[in-house]
Amino acid sequence: METDCFYIPDLPVFVVGFLLVYIFGYVGVFRGWGSKQQQEASSCLISLAHGTPAVLMAIHAILSTEQPRSFASANSTCQNFVLEFSIAYFLVDLLHYLVFFPSDFLFIGHHIGTLYILITCRYVVKHGAMAILRILVLAEVTSASQNIWSLASARKKDEPTASKLHRFMSPPFYAFYSTVRGVLAPLFLYEIGVFYSSGVADNVIPRLVWISWMIVVVAGILGSMLWILNLWMELFRPRSHLEQKIVS
Repeated sequence: METDCFYIPDLPVFVVGFLLVYIFGYVGVFRGWGSKQQQEASSCLISLAHGTPAVLMAIHAILSTEQPRSFASANSTCQNFVLEFSIAYFLVDLLHYLVFFPSDFLFIGHHIGTLYILITCRYVVKHGAMAILRILVLAEVTSASQNIWSLASARKKDEPTASKLHRFMSPPFYAFYSTVRGVLAPLFLYEIGVFYSSGVADNVIPRLVWISWMIVVVAGILGSMLWILNLWMELFRPRSHLEQKIVS
């Protein structure tokens, strides 16, 4: 039997909550950081408020689902709770990009694609949260370290402590991110691809829907790997330049 959810899904409440966190960061925590840093840091703050809680709630929602569990199971109340929590976050962060960074097509596209998956799973097919929440766990398990790293990166030129933290965090964060996005995520994507392609879920999740989910997730993984590859290259580039100077 499914473990009771102590709360019911309530998307408007979640949206207001993330908006308040963003405003708190913008006018309070990061006041005086400079306009662009202030905006980026406020986005990091709502990401911190979403990432780890979403991972923990998703794991609880998955484990509390009654047997038998499958990627075609109807969504439970707890699973819908997590889906709406995440929908609210991505809506607020999408608004942030549309207002302050309208030319950042990569992040805007990522958020629209993610919202498409979450919204269709929650409101259209109402099945498949068992798969979508596992993808969410893999996507958000790196959130805390990524946002702390991003905040340190934003302040590294202004604060020595932030610069030291950024240098200290970069190698382990890059390794952690690369492992999750480059190894674990593709392996799980293959698992759900095999399940859905067998046709066992076609009566509850139309083929066009799950194929579009797969396309969006694959695009997200590829984008993530290009991003982290570029960071690895930047990390080793200064060492290469130094070695060249020593040799010459």
